[in-house]
Amino acid sequence: MTEQLRLMAVHAHPDDESSKGAATMAKYVSEGADVLVVTCTGGERGSILNPKLQGDTYIEANIHEVRKKEMDEAREILGVRQEWLGFVDSGLPEGDPLPPLPEGCFALEDDEKAAERLVATIRSFRPQVITTYDENGGYPHPDHIKTHTISMIAFEGAADTEKYPEAEFGPAWQPQKLYYNQGFNKPRTLALHEGLLARGLDSPYGEWLERMKEFERAERTLTTYVPCAEFFEIRDKALLAHATQIDPDGGWFRVPLDVQKEIWPTEEYELAKSLVDTSLPESDLFAGIRDNA
Repeated sequence: MTEQLRLMAVHAHPDDESSKGAATMAKYVSEGADVLVVTCTGGERGSILNPKLQGDTYIEANIHEVRKKEMDEAREILGVRQEWLGFVDSGLPEGDPLPPLPEGCFALEDDEKAAERLVATIRSFRPQVITTYDENGGYPHPDHIKTHTISMIAFEGAADTEKYPEAEFGPAWQPQKLYYNQGFNKPRTLALHEGLLARGLDSPYGEWLERMKEFERAERTLTTYVPCAEFFEIRDKALLAHATQIDPDGGWFRVPLDVQKEIWPTEEYELAKSLVDTSLPESDLFAGIRDNA
């Protein structure tokens, strides 16, 4: 290697980085890669999901600052760098019909204008690999879908000096690969569910699998399986740092780590764009890049 490997993970809210690809990031940090988490919003409209913290008036009044401190702690645990794009959380609209999105929120930003901030960050950090969400956002939160949209624009736009002049956005840079996080996939969920039952243990996935039968959603193509089981503890510790968002007694932590490591020791991705030759399936996000860097 003549150049350091650099991975950029683009996420919608603080806590997303710890629930999607966190063990992968910790693995690459341990190998000497430079990893940057880009967080699009401050998570200002996120609900307080930890029952132990609900009703805390200080947290409710200062949710933006609380979530920023949680992000700082998670960043330290994962060993990554982190930058905020500075957009305002859109919230998750609920009801029938759905209410309008709040004025000034991330999801209502112009796509091209919103992508400019990410282009500048890409050109500054110069990642070979970017991870983001698929066109469905992983789940249909408007901020996740917007994160996908601006990531796709910025992947191409970072190299386009006519659209984004160097004088304003810094020297052009073309990332080599872009992946969609696909950690919440059916094969993994089914394998863990069946593995727990076979061991005589309760599974938190039965209801989830039943609900999935109601949706006619095509299975995603899993192209890349990154072995990272030894970093699952770090992943969980980082997730717990987002105390307002995570119930430490909830379903996230009901599957013993030794069972997870035995049954499904990888995190999964879908290769969406590649400017280098690679063979599928992969076990490395930098496949096709390491030998050419």
